[in-house]
Amino acid sequence: MEKLIVATRRSALALAQARAFMRDLEARHAGLQACELHVVTTGDKIQDRPLADIGGKGLFVKEIEEAILEGRADIAIHSLKDVPPVLAPGLVIGCIPEREDPRDALVTRSGALLEELPAGSKVGTSSLRRSVQLLAWRPDLQVVPLRGNVDTRLRKCEEGIVDAIVLACAGLSRLGLRDRVTQVLPPDRCIPAIGQGALGIELRAGDDRAKAWLDPLAHAETTLAVAAERGVMRAVEGNCQVPVAAHARREGNSLQLSALLADPDGTHKRTREITTAWPASAEEAERIGLMLGHELRAG
Repeated sequence: MEKLIVATRRSALALAQARAFMRDLEARHAGLQACELHVVTTGDKIQDRPLADIGGKGLFVKEIEEAILEGRADIAIHSLKDVPPVLAPGLVIGCIPEREDPRDALVTRSGALLEELPAGSKVGTSSLRRSVQLLAWRPDLQVVPLRGNVDTRLRKCEEGIVDAIVLACAGLSRLGLRDRVTQVLPPDRCIPAIGQGALGIELRAGDDRAKAWLDPLAHAETTLAVAAERGVMRAVEGNCQVPVAAHARREGNSLQLSALLADPDGTHKRTREITTAWPASAEEAERIGLMLGHELRAG
């Protein structure tokens, strides 16, 4: 029996998505045993402040990357939206499996849709990206900071601390909570986070043993779509201090890529969209994203 050590955060969502991938991996490779290594990241430790105030989403991967580089783990399973555009030296994203639903979901205490919430209703999210787009849609709402795991945020909504929350459809699906969704927010009104719904499997560069196990689970269409989105992020130097979004999808033989960028205070919001031939490689997809991202920066 060969062992593969898998580093993961220990939140319910991180464990659910890691264990689902590990089951798929073991099913593909007889004689392979995937073992969990739980890692507590800085982002997990600090729950009382918005990510934008403490350094951004990279705080969810730093300690995990250290575990791989130090040899304590062979691979890590990340929510790709938490992974910065530039990885630690010596590490690569070696596999991107098929993506879950990338859209955002609204959960309301009353069951009202976003259009039906009374003026002044409190919507909880600590995402600048979501805040900018929600207020563009409903400027009469109050968007209030809200962090914590999925269960914590759902509970705060149930208790009336906020009237509604916005979560990723993918996370709710992976936790078996899709029935809690009041409204799926259309991507043309609320462009998803870059890489939302996708997993990124990180490993040491040159680790051919681990890469060979991962390859059968890579999903070509998701890989290209995410490469385009992350190209936008690289071009605008995106992080949690900058409201940025991108959503790539395949339509026939075409790639449709929409993106948003705003100033850190939410002003100067601009969006761009491009339709082009479906890319032949991740490098080509990234170039498309870079081009659109540079247009946003220039705007």
